[in-house]
Amino acid sequence: MLRRTATLITFCATVLLASQASALSLADLSQADANGGLKDALSQGAQIAVKQLGTPGGFSNDPQVRIELPGKLGKASKLLKQFGLGPQVEALETGMNSAAEAAMPQAQAILVDAVKHMTVADAKGILAGGKDSATQYLDKSSREQIRAKFLPIIKQNTDRIGLAQKFNAVAGQAATLGADPKVSSIEGYVTDKALDGLFKVIAGQEQALRENPTGAATSLAKKVFGSLKP
Repeated sequence: MLRRTATLITFCATVLLASQASALSLADLSQADANGGLKDALSQGAQIAVKQLGTPGGFSNDPQVRIELPGKLGKASKLLKQFGLGPQVEALETGMNSAAEAAMPQAQAILVDAVKHMTVADAKGILAGGKDSATQYLDKSSREQIRAKFLPIIKQNTDRIGLAQKFNAVAGQAATLGADPKVSSIEGYVTDKALDGLFKVIAGQEQALRENPTGAATSLAKKVFGSLKP
């Protein structure tokens, strides 16, 4: 009888501790845990995004980040295809997306470095912020560095396949239809769209972890994002 009672007490204590652990709030976290867990999660999200977008088809096969022709030129693309320019339009879009995919691996080291330099104050502010506050931190702290790495690689790829000439040819045809793309350089346009796609995918990873902390790669990240659940 005493053994059963002791077993029951142990079981109840275990359940109580587990429920208390799952009910942690952000205020209950130590600064070290908040900082470490967020760094784990951000590193995970950045690695997934770079790997996903840096493979063939990473941009072109994903409608959420696929790079389309800019501005009015993009809106006129269907009409251009009707005028027999379908192959040119498709070649141009394929080239833009392939150039973005080729540059993507360069983002990895810069994103990891931005995560390493995150302060405790940064971490607390991010965790108390909106659903994409961590992504906004990475965007603000690393976008220009990544852009500097992306631009020459994208230019090298666009030059190799004559993308600027293809773009100018299509844009010239579109101009006759009243579609002005207003793009200073094709490599600059692709670079900016590649960056937008990168941070969009990272934001998706962040939102997924906030909604389902069990998807985090480390126990500390699960603990931290679990504290954000209502």
